[in-house]
Amino acid sequence: MPLLDHFHPPIKDTHHWESFHSRWASEIADVLNAQWLSSEFLAEEHTHPGANLEVDVATYQLSNGLSRGPDGGSATATLMARTWTPPSAALTIPSLLPEGFEVRVFNTAAGRTLVAVVEFISPGNKDRPEARRAFATKCASYLYGGVAVIVMDIVTNYRFNLHNETMRLMNAPPAADLPPEPGLYAVAYRPVLRENKPEIDLWPATFALGDALPTLPLRLTGDLFVPIDFEASYQRTCRSRRLA
Repeated sequence: MPLLDHFHPPIKDTHHWESFHSRWASEIADVLNAQWLSSEFLAEEHTHPGANLEVDVATYQLSNGLSRGPDGGSATATLMARTWTPPSAALTIPSLLPEGFEVRVFNTAAGRTLVAVVEFISPGNKDRPEARRAFATKCASYLYGGVAVIVMDIVTNYRFNLHNETMRLMNAPPAADLPPEPGLYAVAYRPVLRENKPEIDLWPATFALGDALPTLPLRLTGDLFVPIDFEASYQRTCRSRRLA
């Protein structure tokens, strides 16, 4: 089906784009796990549609007054003995966490290693200079860390190009830029080491409302790729949200 405009009426008035993005990410993760990934890989959707700090390690207060860590172990007086108050921070600066609607692919053969990410750009990634810079920094950090990335941008209410923002941050040559006003786009990135020289392969695709969405390659490891069929997953998501 043709690409719809999820950020203006009439769809904006009846269907929240956040729900659609989240469901689309889940759809892609489900297809990867069911059809493309072997048992040593796992795809998971990951969404945080606001500036919410994520807790990686937490301690819970139980109803009986005992504290318990995330591994289920008891931590009563031990925690009390280890409490420590740091000095006041020397400086506090404003910051933000970029909104995120993404699919993460992990290699689980030896622990849990992030190998690939599919990023769905949201309006909150584009509405302010600092938000655009934060998103570009996140993508560049993935790529510098050897993580393959695909970026999908169907946001119509802000026309800033975050691919170009990422390329400028990485000091890429001008040939890597998309046109200043490309409309909507998606780009696949593959970090690779060739003859001890780090490089990034790019697969850009541009499209407009009413067009079919592309299929792009997602690198898992080495020369192992899986296809991300955005058009098929978009169609299924539209049907599940009664947009088709």
